Amino acid sequence: MTLRIPDDLDPSIRASAKAAGISLNAYIVRAARRQAVLDAAQKLAALGLGDDLAGEGDAL
Repeated sequence: MTLRIPDDLDPSIRASAKAAGISLNAYIVRAARRQAVLDAAQKLAALGLGDDLAGEGDAL
């Protein structure tokens, strides 16, 4: 997979990955995973589902 990062965003992503002590790839995968979870949660909320799960699981 090829990912094109805008030149102005590249330095901050690299710096954040370094500060987190993980590879650039791991940092981007983590960000994509987090967004996928948030998107799924928004879909559940829009359907009125998941209310009974409030407070369960790990915090993002």
